[in-house]
Amino acid sequence: MATLCKPAVSVPEHVITVEETLELARTLHAGHPQLPLALRLIANTGVRTRHLVQPIEETLRHPGFEDRNRLYEAEAKARVPAVVRQALDNAGLCAADIDVIIYVSCTGFMMPSMTAWLINTMGFPGDTRQIPIAQLGCAAGGAAINRAHDFCTAYPDANALIVACEFCSLCYQPTDLGIGSLLSNGLFGDGIAAAVVRGHGGTGITLERNGSHLVPATEDWISYDVRATGFHFLLDKRVPTTMEPLAPALKDLAADHGWNASDLDFYIVHAGGPRILDDLSTFLHVPPEAFRFSRATLTERGNIASAVVLDALRRLFEEGGAHESARGLIAGFGPGITAEISLGRWTHDASAAARVGARDTGDDMEALV
Repeated sequence: MATLCKPAVSVPEHVITVEETLELARTLHAGHPQLPLALRLIANTGVRTRHLVQPIEETLRHPGFEDRNRLYEAEAKARVPAVVRQALDNAGLCAADIDVIIYVSCTGFMMPSMTAWLINTMGFPGDTRQIPIAQLGCAAGGAAINRAHDFCTAYPDANALIVACEFCSLCYQPTDLGIGSLLSNGLFGDGIAAAVVRGHGGTGITLERNGSHLVPATEDWISYDVRATGFHFLLDKRVPTTMEPLAPALKDLAADHGWNASDLDFYIVHAGGPRILDDLSTFLHVPPEAFRFSRATLTERGNIASAVVLDALRRLFEEGGAHESARGLIAGFGPGITAEISLGRWTHDASAAARVGARDTGDDMEALV
């Protein structure tokens, strides 16, 4: 069965703290009638630090959509390969072993996709399948895992590479002054993640079942307004309440698999904000500690969109993983409102672990690129 191996994660070198974010908000929006509310919301996100692909002075400028998208492409090409190499190494594989690349991103656009560039420059076979996903937002991390699972189920000897590249700071719009936009300016960060799903072998989560759920009539709760100036992020005030209709979908998928979603060994979920994690704890009847990996990602990196679930999963590995056959849930949430959900068990491949250990540099891509 397909096994999701240890992700590699990298964040850019430019760091902004919550204190700096709050001071910027006070300076840039001194006359905003809802500034006190915005400051309170930003402070309550739980985000302490975020990483940006540019210095904050450059981030606050808006040279135009063309220049921003050109920067997205250049930075992706400069930063993604090292993360991919580490993910392959973590899985004990090389580029020639990969049959499909699933690339997810909602913060820049390329055609041909980044998948084509990776195949041409990193030694992937010419017949490697390409699955670029651009419009699922933060849910795309979960969707990528599910599509990799589907592919390896259809082709049991295949291996899939997942890549998530998000430069949320390139979507900053200085003229967007709604409370949702101001909150987003203090919530989202930049990051790159990659992971391999092996058709056979590997240490990690053996994927057993996946599913998707769309909450009706919520398309405008999280969306982009695409203008000449680029992507304008729209966030409805009802978004924090989405776990009430989504939690039953998680429960139902687990029940269909013969599991109780309230009695699993680990939970890897998208941390869109602290309310998401608090409500999941309530509606799934699990202790807040169950979401410690997701909360750590939110605290240290902010919402890094589709890369969140992979960063949270990396933290499970860093903690030592789980016991053999431990049962767990992975879920990504995003526009739609959509949930992409996976169920799986922890498995330990001794031979693969030995290979990875021999290659491990010890930094697990935590060094900034």
